[in-house]
Amino acid sequence: MTKTRGEIEAEFSKAIIRIEKEYLGRGPIDVRTFLVDDMIIFRLRGVLTQAEQKLAETEEGSRLVKETRRQLFETSLALLENIVRNILGCQVINFHSDISTASGERIVVLTVDRKFPKDDH
Repeated sequence: MTKTRGEIEAEFSKAIIRIEKEYLGRGPIDVRTFLVDDMIIFRLRGVLTQAEQKLAETEEGSRLVKETRRQLFETSLALLENIVRNILGCQVINFHSDISTASGERIVVLTVDRKFPKDDH
């Protein structure tokens, strides 16, 4: 049985929550996953701890939180690549990520070696 786009997106959302909890200490409040052309886009809300939110109140603290989160997330890239391979059977080509210390939102974009069909609704 072939999975629907929604089922695949939900599977990725669960996987990214698991990665955040296991490797970064806590999960986001909300995760949305979108399959667009040859990209997998994750939008995570509420990813910062209270301590990180407090630290991010200064410019230097904000830079420190962003850099630390970037490095920590990149250490889990191999796991994310395995998840993509297991769910979709394709390879990750590029990885892009940024986090807003003001809103506590992280955007992750993976480009992969296949295109997804356009959604027909």
